[in-house]
Amino acid sequence: MSRCHNFSAGPAVLPLSVIEQLQQALPDFQGTGLGLMELSHRSAAFDAVHRSAEERLRRVLSIPDDYRVLFLQGGASLQFHMIPLNLLRADESADFVVTGTWAKKAHAEAVRIRQAQAIWDAAETNYDRLPASVTPSPGATYLHYCSNNTIFGTQFPDALDVDVPLVCDMSSDICSRPVDVSRHAVVFAGAQKNLGPSGVTAVILSPWAMQRAPGGLPPMLDYQLQVDKRGLFNTPNTFGIYALERVLAWVEESGGLDAIAAQNEAKAQALYGEIDRTPFWTGHAERTVRSQMNVAFRSPSAQLDAAFVAEADAAGLKGLKGHRSVGGLRASIYNACGVDSVGALVAFMQDFSARNG
Repeated sequence: MSRCHNFSAGPAVLPLSVIEQLQQALPDFQGTGLGLMELSHRSAAFDAVHRSAEERLRRVLSIPDDYRVLFLQGGASLQFHMIPLNLLRADESADFVVTGTWAKKAHAEAVRIRQAQAIWDAAETNYDRLPASVTPSPGATYLHYCSNNTIFGTQFPDALDVDVPLVCDMSSDICSRPVDVSRHAVVFAGAQKNLGPSGVTAVILSPWAMQRAPGGLPPMLDYQLQVDKRGLFNTPNTFGIYALERVLAWVEESGGLDAIAAQNEAKAQALYGEIDRTPFWTGHAERTVRSQMNVAFRSPSAQLDAAFVAEADAAGLKGLKGHRSVGGLRASIYNACGVDSVGALVAFMQDFSARNG
């Protein structure tokens, strides 16, 4: 089997060892005589998987014992609705730091049902920067931000330093580096970047968030009910949760977040080093806030960008076309994107710029 180098923004590359374990589990899961996707979500076999997935996520992220963990469906987009519905009263409001498409969508969804204001927005510069600091609005109940911007290639170095509860969308950089979960009221992440396949959303709820949740909401949108049911109110994505559990096992076997972060930093330095080496390439994000997960850049022209994508694809370097709102090129170098893949991309960039510069 020949595998290509995968730079897709999501669904994204998975560790090969995990893919092989998933393959083995499909016809007969751990001697049950049933395939992984055929198991009842109420069975003892899946219950063990479900508990292990939660335990591993707690260990990897050092989640406080009094926080609740759910594996839900609907992606981050459903959380854009669930969070204000559960955390805001009718006369309350939330602040949003709009650093990209997904924070913008989250703000728009909150406005549908509650009061919400964007206290910082980088739309005028096409989201190439982040705020040095933010000041919440007087009386804001919480502040929502996105830790890493998949489309525009910016990333906060740490949690925002504010005096209101923080809600963080970590969809594209969760488990890529150590993070202080205790500084957040809610953390959520779609799995399809660093945690597994699409279809699972990890949601981490603080005691404050649970106290705010009123209960009595439509069941699929009710944090209180979902916690009471352990995320099993309806049939969960059993395959996706097992895949997430195996990816987290791989993270632990790889040395945990410190080791993963060191490798991610090395990959990013190698790729940005090539972008900065020659004026042929131009990065989208300001240098001080560049993402270690998503590298947005371009060549001197749209025609060369298109040629680069086509030639790279033919050479086995997949998923390098930039998002339509930015154009250019984008390399997503998540945890499972190996050093060898980044090395292959850098070598291809050097050859391409030499031939077209």
